[in-house]
Amino acid sequence: MKNQHTNHLLLLGLATLFISTSGVLGKYIDLPTPLIIWFRSALAAVFLFLFCKFKKLSITLKSRKDMPTIILGGILLGAHWVTYFLALKLSNVAIGMLSMFTFPVITALLEPFFTKKKLNPIHVLLGFMVLLGIYILAPEINFESTYLRGILLGVFSAFCYSLRNLILKRHVSQYNGTVLMMQQCIIVTVLLIPVLININMEQVRTQLPFLLILGLVTTALGHSLFISSLKHFSVSTASIIGSAQPIFGIIMAYFFLNEIPTINTFIGGSLILSTVIIESIRSNKA
Repeated sequence: MKNQHTNHLLLLGLATLFISTSGVLGKYIDLPTPLIIWFRSALAAVFLFLFCKFKKLSITLKSRKDMPTIILGGILLGAHWVTYFLALKLSNVAIGMLSMFTFPVITALLEPFFTKKKLNPIHVLLGFMVLLGIYILAPEINFESTYLRGILLGVFSAFCYSLRNLILKRHVSQYNGTVLMMQQCIIVTVLLIPVLININMEQVRTQLPFLLILGLVTTALGHSLFISSLKHFSVSTASIIGSAQPIFGIIMAYFFLNEIPTINTFIGGSLILSTVIIESIRSNKA
């Protein structure tokens, strides 16, 4: 039993590491952001479809009533990916990832609008901690600053991701998580087809190895492993371990992109990640 627990823990850690590569890849890949996301979703959809077929998972909708929310979830996922990668391009990996990692607290603040739960005062306090962390991250309150625009896009990306998770929560008990991810990747792929107009195939060819890593390792494999880990760990535990994503991302950015975080990044990032850990532990006790 102990060995099994260790194996599950290692797989969850591996999932976190794989997903955290999105920061470096999003910053490094030299293509327009919408085009990167098209390849990310298209390649992930293919890999996930093959995985579902291999596992003999049903990929069809169980009810037409599920279609609107699944499509809306796909639209929000696409918006989350595009704005997150734009945030990375405008700022750096540390700021882009930390801004996006405001999503756990945003989710807690939005949840009362989707469920019968009442707003907990602790969530308001955590929300203020996140705002303070974002304020410290921002080098200056100047809308001409690409860093500030990157932070705002990162927070908007987190908002889209939170909405998507809350909307899809009702389907998790009926559909396999990998199937839901595949369906949403297909929706994003279809929505972004217009970005293929006037595509520079020579430029795409030079970036193809990194696009394959993004589609297979980051998206298909990373997210599938993370979803699978929820069978063995609570969402809270997975969230606490998942909060290592920005840390992994910052370390990778240092080695591969030569990005050195500032003291403000460490202080603001620590505040944001602290809210994630506090909320995860608090919700686990609840």
